[in-house]
Amino acid sequence: MGQKGLLSIGLADIVGTGITSLFWLYIASILDPAKYGEIMYLLGIASLVQLISLIGNSNALTVYSAKDVKIQSTLFVMSGIVTGISLIVVTIILDRIDIGILAIGYVVFSSVNSVLLGKKLFSKYSKLVFSQKILSVILALGLYFVFDVYGIIYGLALSYIPHLIIFSQEFLKTKIDFTLITTRKNFIINNYAMNLTAGLTGTIDKLIIAPVLGFVLLGNYSLSLQMLTMMMMFSSIIYKYLLPYDASGESNNKIRKITIIISIIIAILGITILPDVIDWLFPKFSDAKDTIQIMSIGVVPGTISILYSSKFLGMEKSRIVLITKLVSVISLSGGVFYFGPIYGTVGLGWIVVIVMTWEALFLFIINQKQKIS
Repeated sequence: MGQKGLLSIGLADIVGTGITSLFWLYIASILDPAKYGEIMYLLGIASLVQLISLIGNSNALTVYSAKDVKIQSTLFVMSGIVTGISLIVVTIILDRIDIGILAIGYVVFSSVNSVLLGKKLFSKYSKLVFSQKILSVILALGLYFVFDVYGIIYGLALSYIPHLIIFSQEFLKTKIDFTLITTRKNFIINNYAMNLTAGLTGTIDKLIIAPVLGFVLLGNYSLSLQMLTMMMMFSSIIYKYLLPYDASGESNNKIRKITIIISIIIAILGITILPDVIDWLFPKFSDAKDTIQIMSIGVVPGTISILYSSKFLGMEKSRIVLITKLVSVISLSGGVFYFGPIYGTVGLGWIVVIVMTWEALFLFIINQKQKIS
């Protein structure tokens, strides 16, 4: 069951992330950095709406589904209310409904996947993720050639329809019971705050860079982050696999050690090989070469941070992870404002590495102190 489950998650995420990465790399190859940066900015707004709306965040849903607590429908309702309000606000402020619709897709996608992982339905998770990735490429590319870059957003939003069907089915399986929230409010609130701050770490930089430093710099920076995401893919798979087992009190120390070793190898390959890939495939994004080399260093501390986060969240000690993410988002925001105008994408790359290293060191120290006590 363990190996089969890991294989299912790994297959879905490797193939799915591979499809997504190739899609965005293709989009980058046919656009200039400014246009690519504009798309990333719009997606960043949709991600921000999702973060605010996702009260039943992924970690809480995974942990409680693993513990067989029938809380899904209650959290779904809470997230649905906030998502509806967010959709109205975004449509009024930006005069664009596509971003709000995409944010709804993000919320549904995250909620459904979290429940499936918590229930250890790894095969179903794999099939659903894979289908969404295929649909996203087909629909986004198809609509891009009809409506230009804005068709991409509608295509991505429509790709979440299969998840919406499962979302509705899961909602009908359990009763709405707010007493389940009351008795677990501390963990849920901490996780919501943690999810918000962690998500801001990956979103706020784009929201700051576009108006302050321009779409060209954001385009180069976003391509570098896309490469970093690909390098972190293996670690992300391990996190999704470990969290439900950590929540059930099962240890997987051997997998953790192997994961760190593989992350070191990936970091070395990123430093030595990826700059040549940029020269070959993305000549317009020459400013991203050095940034990608720098960000590759962050793969190792990023992996360590992920492994410790899974451990603490499995024990429902979300406050520790929350503090880590809160400091990270503040540091990243300040770093973008200070280093971005002076050092450009290279400075932003170092800020990302520093933030990832801080998270790893802090969680390691806390874990060691808890062992001593």
